[in-house]
Amino acid sequence: MAEPLPTSLPQVARIVERRDETPHVRTFVFDLSLAGQPGQFVMAWLPGVDEKPFSLVRDKPVTLAVARVGPFTEAVFGLDVGDQIWLRGPLGTPFRLPASGPEASGQTAGDLLLVGGGYGIAPMRFLAGQALEAGWGVDVVIGARTDADVFYLDRFAASGARVRVTTEDGSLGEQGFATDAVHRLLDQRAYREWYACGPEPMLEAVARLGLSRRVPVQLSYERYMRCGLGVCGSCSRQGWLVCRDGPVRRVTP
Repeated sequence: MAEPLPTSLPQVARIVERRDETPHVRTFVFDLSLAGQPGQFVMAWLPGVDEKPFSLVRDKPVTLAVARVGPFTEAVFGLDVGDQIWLRGPLGTPFRLPASGPEASGQTAGDLLLVGGGYGIAPMRFLAGQALEAGWGVDVVIGARTDADVFYLDRFAASGARVRVTTEDGSLGEQGFATDAVHRLLDQRAYREWYACGPEPMLEAVARLGLSRRVPVQLSYERYMRCGLGVCGSCSRQGWLVCRDGPVRRVTP
């Protein structure tokens, strides 16, 4: 059997399935498997177009959620089953489940809280599956602007996770922001660890709340990237490189 290519080299991947999740989000499944972890990402390359990062929704087979937001993703949306793209990865630091299992946590803090804002819900699908398989109870908060922006709700529910949806306009679930639902959940249940991915203001709000509650929080940041390897510095957050040092950062009280 051939040795796997280094993560710095692109591998050709052919589309075997594509699913429309919302009017502007589509899931792509490829004929490629990687040894990835939740929170890691791949760089997707279309020759002559561009290369962009995407969080892994699944590693076996590689599954990506693509939001149509610019020229590159518009080109990806034009691909059909059988077409190919080049993927490089997995890259970056992943989310980590607690070192000790739920049976060691006691009944007061044996669950995990996952918060996804906007397109940040994509890596939470991978993390929720891994956490549920490990025996953790999982609460998922999905935050979006409107009901048309919510995706993967049915898949989270089918997997056994407890799901709450918030939309800014109240068109689905509770009206408000994801952090509003987090506050309400904290009045009902204690959590061993929190995980979040989405807009940076949401991440910073979750981090502050975690510090005040003395609960560890893992945050996945989304930034513009060119190399994905920590060379170009385009994704720097005051010297912290999202692609190499992240995208996941753990904040402990």
